[in-house]
Amino acid sequence: MDRVTLAYTTRIASGANGWVVKDATIQAGAGLYGSSRMRTDFCIVGGGIVGLATALALLQRRPQASLILLEKETDLAAHQTGHNSGVIHAGVYYAPGSLKARLCRAGNEQTREFCREHGIRFELCGKLIVATNAAEATRLEALRERCTLNLIEAEPLDRNQLRELEPRIAGQAGLLVPSSGIVSYPEICLALARRIGELGGQIVPGSEVAAITESSDAVQISTSQGASVQAQRLIACAGLQSDRIARLAGLTPNVRIIPFRGEYFRLPSAKSDIVRHLIYPVPDPTLPFLGVHLTRMIDGSVTVGPNAVVGFAREGYGAASFNLRDTSEMLLYGGFWRLLKTHWRSALTELRGSFIRSRYLAECQKYCPELRLDDLQPYPTGIRAQAVGADGSLIHDFLFADTNRMIHVLNAPSPAATAALPIGQMIAARALGEQAG
Repeated sequence: MDRVTLAYTTRIASGANGWVVKDATIQAGAGLYGSSRMRTDFCIVGGGIVGLATALALLQRRPQASLILLEKETDLAAHQTGHNSGVIHAGVYYAPGSLKARLCRAGNEQTREFCREHGIRFELCGKLIVATNAAEATRLEALRERCTLNLIEAEPLDRNQLRELEPRIAGQAGLLVPSSGIVSYPEICLALARRIGELGGQIVPGSEVAAITESSDAVQISTSQGASVQAQRLIACAGLQSDRIARLAGLTPNVRIIPFRGEYFRLPSAKSDIVRHLIYPVPDPTLPFLGVHLTRMIDGSVTVGPNAVVGFAREGYGAASFNLRDTSEMLLYGGFWRLLKTHWRSALTELRGSFIRSRYLAECQKYCPELRLDDLQPYPTGIRAQAVGADGSLIHDFLFADTNRMIHVLNAPSPAATAALPIGQMIAARALGEQAG
């Protein structure tokens, strides 16, 4: 195919749906929709941070290769990437030796280096995990040991040291992780997209994949807008739609995406200095998610959240969002009911917190007692694409499905944004046969 450069007139804008990369336009002589069929070496499905990082890694490894990235939304980073807390994670919670732990540690370093190279502001403010009772203090010690195994610097703090670092936070003990930070991931996506364009890649927003057919020598991709792409390799990084894209391509993934709404609040500007670090509770090992925390944002604000409630729309961010297809598929999936059977108590607690703000507030007041209901101001909701097995198990690590010419990223949980650059490199190496497994 002809080389196509991507010319961006792009800005980062904040709206009701969170942060997205806006106004991405392609200006080229041979665009995707100027031809009935385009041929390319690589086709990427998904314009979130993992898809963009994968596209860049492929072009860096194969500078002469052709590449098309299809994104169904008109904006990049429109879903999970643009609705997360903006934390550069260190990898505190992940099982030693797991893919998550290795990718997160590498991603922490590579994200900071990428930001330096591209002039993107970030801040290593550090994470402070706070124990509010004796049981949590015991679990905090286990987290410190896990940090040691994961080669992460972590400093234990007693009550007095904790108060000295964070005078407005209450707790019996703390664990300081200096390498955690904050950044705007949509801004990173903008830099990734620019670099992809410089290397000759073509990004086509507003292109929803309607059909995928794999043959012995190519993969045929058709869009709802009437375009057709023939690729030597397809890599699907479709996030909230990952299982559907896999089924569309003829695979039978043994997981289903269940959307979990993460509801956030923003503190008033008068309390933007309430903390110096990211403040996290000690996670309860019987619960599937980390719990409500205080997050400093790169724009200077502070958010509270998220909780984790089952969503009735994969891409619906309003409080009353409902999608019939999403809901019916979820309710007809046996794995959903098995998950609910295991975690119904925590699901009920999260649901109560969603409907009753005072319950949500109580979770925050455990470690930040000065917060009041009036402090919980509106902030955009996020939706987490959680892969759930047929047995009801939550898939906590990255999950892939390969064929001869396709790679499908079926699960890319947190810390996918932090780890996006090494994930992209790993997927690129996999696509090029440079590593097995």
